Amino acid sequence: MEHPAPHGVVLYDDACGFCRRWVPFWGETLRKKGFSIAPLQSAGVASRLCLSEDETIQDLRLMLPDGGQVVGANVYRYVMKRIWWAYPIYFLSVMPMLRDIFDWSYRTFAKNRYRISDHCGWRLPGD
Repeated sequence: MEHPAPHGVVLYDDACGFCRRWVPFWGETLRKKGFSIAPLQSAGVASRLCLSEDETIQDLRLMLPDGGQVVGANVYRYVMKRIWWAYPIYFLSVMPMLRDIFDWSYRTFAKNRYRISDHCGWRLPGD
């Protein structure tokens, strides 16, 4: 089986129950497209991204092989563009007006992800 060229590492908030549950769930799909996954809290991530630890966990991030990064809603767009069955969602997410709605939805979810995790019963062990 041929392995795709690496596209980067999807970095997610491992302290968020929702993120901790769903990003690894999609891990195999991401791997098939050349992405790996890792928690934002992994050793050295904050320094490699040149951010404080607080800034690092504010958003989903994609660390690219060339050292660049994609942040927030654009991570979803970057990944969806490379998965055939997600491409229609990508296409809608870049259309005028729908782009703003997609970005607003991402930002609203990101700000409330801990509350959403608690509401869904996806608390982390020890919480």
